[in-house]
Amino acid sequence: MSLRTTDDTEVIVTGVPHSRRRRQLRKTTESYAFLSPTIILLFVLMIVPIVMVIGYSFQDNVILNKSPEFVGIANYVEVLSDPRFWKATGNTILFTVASVLAHLVLGLAFAMMLNSPLLGRVSRSLFRALYVLPWLFTVAVIAVLWRMLLAPNGVINFLLNTDIEWLASPQLALGTIIFINIWAGYPFFMVSLLAGLQGVPAELHEAATVDGASNVQRFWNVTIPQLRPIIVSLVLLDLIWTSQQFALIWMTTGGGPIDVTEVLSTFTYKLAFAKYDFSLAATSAVLVLLMSMVLAVFYVRHQKARD
Repeated sequence: MSLRTTDDTEVIVTGVPHSRRRRQLRKTTESYAFLSPTIILLFVLMIVPIVMVIGYSFQDNVILNKSPEFVGIANYVEVLSDPRFWKATGNTILFTVASVLAHLVLGLAFAMMLNSPLLGRVSRSLFRALYVLPWLFTVAVIAVLWRMLLAPNGVINFLLNTDIEWLASPQLALGTIIFINIWAGYPFFMVSLLAGLQGVPAELHEAATVDGASNVQRFWNVTIPQLRPIIVSLVLLDLIWTSQQFALIWMTTGGGPIDVTEVLSTFTYKLAFAKYDFSLAATSAVLVLLMSMVLAVFYVRHQKARD
């Protein structure tokens, strides 16, 4: 009996972990089975095109050339030595930095106004609907709307009693595009920061007030530290999105006049579909991807540190 009991005990001890491993394996397999359609789509629609574009960047003119040849880094040397690429890079940096800073300042200002107890319920609802309005429009609608407003015979010139070519002037086109992008993008910051402000504990402001802190001191020492994780996340995301802006610029100025609003996205598009030099376009796209990946790495590291 004792031997049999010992054998039975050994069977139980060794059998339980085996069945547990099988259950864990089955759960893992089921999880991957549910995820497999999404993984396959990501692989087909993202990974494969990225690998193909990287491959094109090391060949001569693909697609139009039946037998493209490997040219090494010649395409990268040609793109990086093109002054138009650096002009587009400078315009992209200016466009991105100005837009993101304005998004942050306007979004925070409007969020604090909507979070203020001085506004009544009706006024707060009215202003909230009004300020969120630009976020509801698609890029195509925004581009058409502002082209009509800024036309020589448009509403803006009528109100200012001028006939300025806002989108065709080499001196004003880039600033005008930045203004339009600011108008279209600040509601994202406003809504996110408003949610963050509503999550700041009232006890912190009360304690600061008891300690004799002024409104400005409470803003810099209580509000901003509480919003810092949200602000960093918003800024990094907006840097990535704005640096890749294409539709708004293409539908308003097309990168003109005289390339004063040319950014990396329109520069790459023209290489591919105006000059039909798909290898150089792929090279430019890879360079843009590398720049975006730098920002993406900072964003992921910030999210991990925040968690």
